[in-house]
Amino acid sequence: MTTKKYIKLILILGSLTALGPFSIDMYLPGFSDIAKDLNTTVAKVSMSLSSYFIGISAGQLLYGPLLDRFGRKKPLFVGLMVYILASLGCAYVTDIDSFILLRFIQAIGSCAATVASVAMVRDLFPVKDIPKVFSLLMLVLGLSPMLAPTIGGYVTEDYGWHTVFFILMFMGIAILLASQIGLPNSYKPDTTISLKPKPIISNFLKVLKEPQFYTYAFTGAIAFSGLFTYVAASPIIFMDIYHVDAKTYGWIFAFMSVSFIGSSQLNSVLLKKFSSEQMIFGALILQSIVSIVFLVLSLNNLLGLYETIAMLFVFLGCLGVSNPNTAGLTMAPFAKNAGSASALMGAIQLGLGSIASFAVGIFVKDSVAPMVLIMTITTFVAFIVLNIGKRFIKKKVELGSGDDVAIVH
Repeated sequence: MTTKKYIKLILILGSLTALGPFSIDMYLPGFSDIAKDLNTTVAKVSMSLSSYFIGISAGQLLYGPLLDRFGRKKPLFVGLMVYILASLGCAYVTDIDSFILLRFIQAIGSCAATVASVAMVRDLFPVKDIPKVFSLLMLVLGLSPMLAPTIGGYVTEDYGWHTVFFILMFMGIAILLASQIGLPNSYKPDTTISLKPKPIISNFLKVLKEPQFYTYAFTGAIAFSGLFTYVAASPIIFMDIYHVDAKTYGWIFAFMSVSFIGSSQLNSVLLKKFSSEQMIFGALILQSIVSIVFLVLSLNNLLGLYETIAMLFVFLGCLGVSNPNTAGLTMAPFAKNAGSASALMGAIQLGLGSIASFAVGIFVKDSVAPMVLIMTITTFVAFIVLNIGKRFIKKKVELGSGDDVAIVH
């Protein structure tokens, strides 16, 4: 493969990967304005974030089989069309309930891009290049939450929140054209794949019954719902409670992303010394200590803006370390059902995340404490799940060096 073609593929796959985070984070600075325009509360607007997470969670399970059955480009085309139309609808919406519904539809559309980009990495690149390609896509995925709210903050302040959805619509159009023109047909449709619910469900159940899968998928997803809690609560906390403006909020959000991305990069250095297992255990212990201190401070009203930012920064750093390791150990046992396993893992993570962000919409009003309480509970539950689940794993499949899967008794 020529370098030029390689760069072109990475750019297109990267833009497919970036669509999700941009759709989640770019409109966050506009929460107060959306609430004013649609005569509702910021907490109610945050429900549009939960509906988006539910949409991605359902979409993950839907597109996996469709991409295998019809090839990559047709489902991707349909999904992006849905996304473009829903984004346009969001820009013209006049009431909060339609907005929440349109965000759900927008998520179902954007999911095609996320799932297709992962599947096409497997199709298009030789096995030895796959980890390198994924780390490049992870970089895009990491930069998106830093860029999106910062851009969103400026757009919202200067042009209003409606413009954010026009920008997302044009991004959708550009990505649709790039993927249809620039991506090869990387996969022949497999007509033997049944789209009847029964075989699909039985395939998912087979994955779920694997002790290593459910232990690490649930540990990772429950711990990770702390991140969803923070994302959903952050507009309320920074803009309503600490009264920062949309631009400043965008910069705070970008700064927080540095912690999550930085620690996940640090993770690859630490893996030379420690096993994934030890990293998850260590990260969860630290996360538990941080969340207890955070909770005590918030209950005693000892937190100002800077203290809150500092505590969140450390909390997100712990997640950046545990998340790649739980994902790796969740996927390790599956050479054959990797697609179903990855879709199921994503669905569990986003499903639990949407529950956490719904809780934010209900409980987080005028204090930081409810957010911190939700984060503390998720951390402790994740730790308990890890320690109970580990007892059921008879043969542990480890991630060896060079990503070869090794079985440890």
